[in-house]
Amino acid sequence: MFETIRRLPSMNVSRPTVVFLGVGFVFGLSVSYLFVNTQRFTNNEKFLKDFKSNWESNYGRKSSRPVLHDAHDLEDAEGPASEVVFHSSEEDAHRGKYAVAKELAQNVRVLCWIMTGPQNHVSKARHVKATWGKRCNKLIFMSSKADKTLPAVKLDVKEGRDSLWGKTKQAFEYIYKKHLDDADWFLKADDDTYTIVENLRHLLQDKNTSEPIFFGHKFKPFVSQGYFSGGAGYVLSKAALTRFVEQGVHNSSICRQDNGGYEDVEMGKCMNKLEVEAGDSRDSVGRKRFFPFVPEHHLIPGHLPKDGWYHKYIFYPEEEGLACCSDNAISFHYVSPNMMYVLEYLIYHLRPFGISMDSHPQDIAVLQK
Repeated sequence: MFETIRRLPSMNVSRPTVVFLGVGFVFGLSVSYLFVNTQRFTNNEKFLKDFKSNWESNYGRKSSRPVLHDAHDLEDAEGPASEVVFHSSEEDAHRGKYAVAKELAQNVRVLCWIMTGPQNHVSKARHVKATWGKRCNKLIFMSSKADKTLPAVKLDVKEGRDSLWGKTKQAFEYIYKKHLDDADWFLKADDDTYTIVENLRHLLQDKNTSEPIFFGHKFKPFVSQGYFSGGAGYVLSKAALTRFVEQGVHNSSICRQDNGGYEDVEMGKCMNKLEVEAGDSRDSVGRKRFFPFVPEHHLIPGHLPKDGWYHKYIFYPEEEGLACCSDNAISFHYVSPNMMYVLEYLIYHLRPFGISMDSHPQDIAVLQK
């Protein structure tokens, strides 16, 4: 081709022009090839889905962070598929560290009952049992279906948010009849609540279980003395449990008789009429111990807007940053199954070398954008 071009005197085509035309020809063929193959990939739904997922994971979107303010946000959360192996308490780093906690467990006996349902026995409840639930003196799961592996007690109630109050009444009545003498205090928690049971006992050790009192994260609407968040968990003294079952559960003038209504609000109204005190669980410097959300949402400014419902509901003011939360925090809510194991490691296994765990470092400010 090039020889033919040279022999045509009227064309007078320079060598650079010939090279440019050749490169253009090759480039055009390459673009055509890529276009054809790109059409094949982009018509592949799986390819597009994977590409979009990888792009968003690596380069991010300007969407808000996930907000676990509702049980629906955890519906698809999955825990470990296989058993998680924990450190042995006999390892050098842990040997002899639990003596005080073990002694307290004998003196302050806590029965924990967990609100769950058949759909959560495997996905959520078993992870409670594998982590913090094992530190309760007695652990019972309340469901509409029996399950010996947990164990779960079958209650005569339908599943669903509209039946939580009915499930709560039946659960406490069951415990009163079957396990009143097995514990001194009786904790109700959800299957997405994480509880540091040792800190709960620390709170209760100087309290009298013969007095009608209960503790939790206190909200102020609807009830004059306040009521406790159901998700953060609340704990009843033996006297409070006895009064609730013997005088309240089946008394229409004191407790709501149907299964409807918000479980925590109805419990608060009922206990208020029964003159069961809604106690103050804050520590010596006024920091809270029970929390209705995951740690991040209490620690990081902006997660809980000042003009939102939460700050309108809380009975006691709450600082932002690390000053929000007691060093002896007791519970957090909306905790995914995987996060339960993360908390288990951070609380019970991670130890900064050379720093006494009895010391209290100065709070640091959480930087905002």
